[in-house]
Amino acid sequence: MYQIDFKHPVSVYFIGIGGISMSGLAELLLDAGFSVSGSDWKSSPITQALEQKGIRIFYGEDASHITEDIDCAVLTSAVHEDNLEFAALRQRGIPCLSRAQLLGQIMKNYRLPIAVSGTHGKTTTTSMLSEILLKADTDPTLSIGGILKSIGGNVRVGKSDYFLTEACEYTNSFLSFFPRIALILNVEEDHLDFFKDLEDIRHSFRRFAQLLPRDGALIISGDIDRWQELTEGLSCRIITYGHDSSCDYYARDIVHDKQGHVSFLLHSPDTELSGTGRNSSGTGNEPRSPQRVFLQIPGDHNVHNALAAIAAADLLGISREDTLRALKEFHGTDRRFEYKGTVNGVTIIDDYAHHPTEITATLQAAQNYPHKTLWCMFQPHTYSRTRAFMEQFAQALTLADRVVLTDIYAAREKDTLGVSSQDLQAAVRKLGTECEYFPTFEEAEKFLLTNCINGDLLITMGAGDVVKIGESLLAK
Repeated sequence: MYQIDFKHPVSVYFIGIGGISMSGLAELLLDAGFSVSGSDWKSSPITQALEQKGIRIFYGEDASHITEDIDCAVLTSAVHEDNLEFAALRQRGIPCLSRAQLLGQIMKNYRLPIAVSGTHGKTTTTSMLSEILLKADTDPTLSIGGILKSIGGNVRVGKSDYFLTEACEYTNSFLSFFPRIALILNVEEDHLDFFKDLEDIRHSFRRFAQLLPRDGALIISGDIDRWQELTEGLSCRIITYGHDSSCDYYARDIVHDKQGHVSFLLHSPDTELSGTGRNSSGTGNEPRSPQRVFLQIPGDHNVHNALAAIAAADLLGISREDTLRALKEFHGTDRRFEYKGTVNGVTIIDDYAHHPTEITATLQAAQNYPHKTLWCMFQPHTYSRTRAFMEQFAQALTLADRVVLTDIYAAREKDTLGVSSQDLQAAVRKLGTECEYFPTFEEAEKFLLTNCINGDLLITMGAGDVVKIGESLLAK
C-alpha cells in the first residue's frame, strides 16, 4: 500500500472530492502542505468552498483530468472499474488509496486518535465530543460527517495530539484505522448490500475493537445485545454506558421541556449513587451526587449520545464543568433535527434519518416538540435498504400523523431490485397511517403547501436531497 509521508507533501487527486468526508480529508492535506485537486459530478456548496481555498476541481468524469504530476489518488467506495479517471490512474501506474486508508494514515500522526463508530449517532456524538474538546481548549483536529456550525464546516485542523473522527463500518472501512480510543454506539443491521447479516456486522465491529492497543480504551454501549462478545479477550480498558445501572455511565430522571429539549441525571463511576466509588477521569475527587445534564436538542437517543461523549471526555481528563457547559451550548449538527424555518405557521425540521431505528428516534423526539399534526416527508435511501427493511420502515413511519413519500434516492445503486416507494406507501397505509406518494418534488411541495396548516410540524427526512423540499417551501 502506498504510504503518505507528511514530512514530504506530494500531489494528491480526489475522485468524489465533494463528499462530506472526502472534502474534509482534502482540506487536511491542503493544510499540511500537499497539492490537492479532484473531481466531482457537479458543483455544490462544498466544492465551491474547496475552490475558494485554492483546490482545483474538475466537474464530470474525464480521463484527461488525470495528469502526470499526480503522485497519488484517493477514491471512495462508489468508484468502480468502469470509472474513466480510475482507468486512467491505473494506466499511468499512479498509486491509489481508499478514503479509509488515507484517514487511517492521517491518524498515525497523532498521539490520541479517537474514532466514533456505530450504526447510528456517529455524527451527533462526534460533534458533541468536538464541542467538549473545543470548550476545554485542547486545540483538536476534527473530521466530522456533517457540518458543525461552531467550526464553520466539517473539518478543523489543530496543533495538539487530539484527532477525532467518525468510523464507518460500510465496506469495513474502519478496519483501516489506528485508534487509541474507540467508541461503539450501537450495532444493528444496515448496509446489507455489503454485509451478509447481523452476525457479519457484529464480526466487523469485533475486529474494529481488536485494533485498539493495550494502553487504549473502548467505550461501548451496554445496550448492545451481547456486547461482551465484542470485547471478550481485549487487552485495552473497557468502559460501558447505557440505560442499565450496571453500566459505568447511565441516565435517570429524563425530562423534556416545552420545546422538546432533554435533560437527565448523570450517574458515573464517581457519583455516590453508582455504588462503585471509582473515578474514571483519574482526578481523585470524592464521590459526588449525580449531576443534571442539559441538552438543547430533543430525543432520548441524544441522551445515549451524550453519555458516550461524557465517558470519552472523562477518560481524557476533561473537567466535568467544561463537558456539561459544552453540551448545554451544543445546538446540533446540520441535518440532525435541524430547524430550517417557519412558513405560514408550519415549522420545518430537516433530519438525515434513513434507517428504521433512526426514523423511530427522530419521530419519537418530535412527539415532545410543539405541534398539531406531525408530517413526515420521507425519501427512502437506496433500493437495497428499502427492500431489506420495508416492514420496519412502514412501522417506524406510523409514528407520524401523516406521511408523504418521494422516489427512492438511488445513491450508489441501480434500480434492479424491483422495489419502489409505492410499495412502501402500501405498507404504511396497511398499518392505518395516511400516506401519499409523489414522483417529483414539485408535486410533493404543492401537496404540502395545500395541506399543512398553522401549528403543524413538517420533518423532511432522508439521506438524499429531500432537504430541498423544505428549503423550497421556505423560499415561497
